[in-house]
Amino acid sequence: MLETLKNAWKVKEIRNKILFTVLIIAIFRIGSVIPVPYINPDMISAATSDNSFFSYLSILTGGGLEYGAIFAMSITPYINASIIIQLLCVAIPYLERLSKEGEEGQKKLATITRYTTVVLALIQGIAYFFYLKASSCLNVRGTGAVVFAAFVIVLTFTAGSAVVMWLGEQIDVKGIGNGISILLFAGIISRGPQAFAALWSYWTEFKQYFAVIGIVIAFLLVIAFIVWMTNAERRIPVQYAKRVVGNKMYGGQNTHIPIKVNMSGVMPVIFASSILMLPTMILSFMKDTTTSFAKALSLFSTRGVFYAVIYFLMIIAFAYFYATIQFNPVEMANNLRKNGGAIPGIRPGKPTSDFISKILSRITLMGALFLSVIAILPIIIGNVGKINISLGGTSVLIMVGVALDTVQNLESQMMMRHYKGFLD
Repeated sequence: MLETLKNAWKVKEIRNKILFTVLIIAIFRIGSVIPVPYINPDMISAATSDNSFFSYLSILTGGGLEYGAIFAMSITPYINASIIIQLLCVAIPYLERLSKEGEEGQKKLATITRYTTVVLALIQGIAYFFYLKASSCLNVRGTGAVVFAAFVIVLTFTAGSAVVMWLGEQIDVKGIGNGISILLFAGIISRGPQAFAALWSYWTEFKQYFAVIGIVIAFLLVIAFIVWMTNAERRIPVQYAKRVVGNKMYGGQNTHIPIKVNMSGVMPVIFASSILMLPTMILSFMKDTTTSFAKALSLFSTRGVFYAVIYFLMIIAFAYFYATIQFNPVEMANNLRKNGGAIPGIRPGKPTSDFISKILSRITLMGALFLSVIAILPIIIGNVGKINISLGGTSVLIMVGVALDTVQNLESQMMMRHYKGFLD
């Protein structure tokens, strides 16, 4: 691996891309610790220390939310906007047409996603301001001063999200890997020292040696398992009939259709956690927590058994939903028949689509169970071992997925220059 990095560094183009990516990450991290005017960061830390909703958002934003920084919203508005637009492509015919129009359609969808990101950032910025005001985290008093502070804070948060989105797009053009994913990875990995400090305190102060060793071993095994499952795929064999065109013969080859076990990636986890965080968010804004409604919302505590069960089931449901969106067995069967291809032992047409649907259902179930187990594993460790770790299953999935994608991106660029890469 060191030799690979050495070879990559020798190539001027790749070296410039790596340096540019590091520069953008540095700018992102600096913006995540610069506080917005009229906000008291110390009060924010005290107000959000026991709030699971803001703890989760803080992990995704790299701590920017706790500091009241200009990049406090980070890339969460963009992620939510992307999810919304992706779901609307199924429901709205115009967006569905754009998704099938190739590069030009994707550009229009990207533009719509940008505008949606700004709108969501504005809404989240307003909600965050009212939370700060209710938690006495502002350094201003008086109606006029509060109104002006609200104007500055909300616009700064919104502009910060737009800048983060622009930084991610710059990595896409001039850097290595997917820009938004890289920034999300940087935000999550920045919480690593905090997680290490927590484990160290359990080791030195609480003398929980076996618990800490078990967590470290489990963490390494989980990473290895995620890498294995991410690369796992089911290959459906396909045979193409021979065709004679003029004096030449075409076809007659054997190939396969690769189906990823975890084809939906981490999206079901993100979407399920975002929905389940709504009750906690509503509860955080309520002053009276003794009502029956508040007690019902408290069941959705991220460390509770009820939350874990609902979380588990929702991930499975959304995994099937995303698989349905991304994979159309009927269309695939029709394409195979048009191109003279067939699955050995399966008749073309409906039997082929039924066969693919059957395999897809089984594969999706395996991928969904994998995502669900990884997502609720930190909850189980926290309840059984009585150790609260800041990096959850979602964070680990995102980190490993982004790392693999970046390695593959670098690998492809190095292979074009006849260098051995990570995967050799």
